[in-house]
Parts: sequence; C-alpha cells; structure tokens
Amino acid sequence: MVEAEELWVEKYRPQKLSEIVGQQEIVDRLQTFVEKKSLPHLLFAGPAGTGKTTAALCIARELFGAGWRQNVLEMNASDERGIDTIRTKVKDYARTRPIGDVPYKIILLDESDALTADAQHALRRTMEMFTHSTRFILDCNYSSRIIEPIQSRCAVFRFRRLSDKEMEQMFKRIARGEKLTLAPDAIKAIIYVSEGDMRRAINILQAAAALGKRVTEKSVYDVSAAAKPEEVRQMLELALAGKFEQARGKLHELLIDRGLAGEDVLEQVHREIFNLQLPERTKVELVDKVGEFSFRLVEGANERIQLEAMLAHFSLAGSSKS
Repeated sequence: MVEAEELWVEKYRPQKLSEIVGQQEIVDRLQTFVEKKSLPHLLFAGPAGTGKTTAALCIARELFGAGWRQNVLEMNASDERGIDTIRTKVKDYARTRPIGDVPYKIILLDESDALTADAQHALRRTMEMFTHSTRFILDCNYSSRIIEPIQSRCAVFRFRRLSDKEMEQMFKRIARGEKLTLAPDAIKAIIYVSEGDMRRAINILQAAAALGKRVTEKSVYDVSAAAKPEEVRQMLELALAGKFEQARGKLHELLIDRGLAGEDVLEQVHREIFNLQLPERTKVELVDKVGEFSFRLVEGANERIQLEAMLAHFSLAGSSKS
C-alpha cells in the first residue's frame, strides 16, 4: 500500500517560536510572554502565509507541552462567522477549566476578520467575562475589519511579508530534507509567483518537485498557473510599440494556450509596468487604466474583451508618446 503524500506545508511547519522565519522581533516578544506564562489576548494581523497561525500553534505547544490540543480550540471564523457560534461553541469552551498547570486555555480564531459585526460584539463581551480561564488569539489579514473594542483588548502584532532571502532559506531546508536539486532560476521563479506568501511558495515547490527531483524555472511556471514575467513584459512592449495584433496574439497565448485567468494576467501586467523603460508620467497613466479594467473584471465583464481593450489603450498611449 502506497502511503499518502504528506503536505510539505505541515511537514515543515515550525514547532517552536524560535524556528519561525522572518519575524524575529515578534518572536522575541512572544517568547517573553511564553516564558512568564503571562499571555494577554493576542491579535495577529498581516498578509497570508507569513506565520500568524504557526506562531499561535507554537505558543500553544510551548505552554501546554505534548497535550496542547486538550487546551486549544481552533476555529476558522470564515466558516463559522455568525453570532450563534460565539454564543454557543466559543462561550461553552471558554467557561470550562484548563487541564494542567497553566491557568488558562487558548481559543484560536483563524481569519477572524470574517466575523460579522454582531459576532465581534458578542466576542468582545466573552473575552471580558472569561479572561480568568481563557486567552484569545485572533489572526486576520486586515486588522481594520476588527472592531476597535476588540483591538483595544489585545496585544497587536503585525506580521510582514517575508524577504527573498528568508524564503530562500526555507527552500534550501526543504530541498535538503527531500533530496531535491533547486536551480537558482527556480528559486527566483517561486519567489516571484508567491509574493512573500510562504504557504503558497511551499505548495508550489512541492507541486514542481512532483515533476522531478530537479526543480527548474519551467517546472515552477508549469504548476503555478502564472506567466513568466518576460512574457508579460514582451506583450506590453509590443502594445506600447503600436504592434497591437502581435500583442493580442501574446495575450491569447496566455489566456487560451496557457489557460491563465484574466485577473491573474492583469495582476502581472500591473507588476510589470514598473519594470518598463517609460517616463514616470506614462506609468501613472497605465496603472490608472489597469485599475479601471480590474474594476470591470470584478463587475463581471468579459475578460478577453477587456484585456484586449487594455492593450488597445496601451497601443494608443505608446503612439501618443512617440
């Protein structure tokens, strides 16, 4: 019987705070709380894949030891976001006694910015009533969506995007563990596609490694549903040079032959505008137009027509500058 392939995101998830990559200042502050066993309510905010949930689980492991799951309720607030969940499941767990010598349990609310306003107000009261027996750890992408009364009751930690060097450090660790050969251009490709999201980066690396023990730039782009930056840049340069038909052909290659989504192409267009040799004023005009076409796609317009219209605008903008 063949064993199921383990997800590398879980396999290489740090087990201790000291193993977390790229958030040293935050780790140092959290380590102080853990050592003193004096934990306030915590709010972790920041982009996806930067270590928020991992930090919460590491705190639980270091506080409670091997039986940490007995003292932790982990919930995804985007699945259970209503007031009834807070009044029943959360409140019932909060009022029970902790197991062991730590005087409180932990409730981890993942993606807590998805909680409704009513649920957040109910949560605020629950945090007050059961502070003697429970600590809350809320993690979210957008702290502005958490009501101010909850933010004022928490110690707020803002996680940042991981740097290229920090991500490369993790890739090399995984490569050693899985006996992979990582080409330098493959590392750059994963960093480009993942944009500082370690979870996404590790999943891309695992998918690319399934194609062979040597991971190359080609295998990364094949599994990540992204275009090479050079391809997008070439499409833009053709449009700006007034070669609309050729630029349109490149676009169709990305959308039809490669199967990319229109919004993904638009996002890469936005990134590549800043790498073009253009006057600052022209870049401003192009970015402004990209924003307009992004709105049209979100509103449900036909992506092929809208992206062709964007290239037509770029062609007109290029000809007006010549």
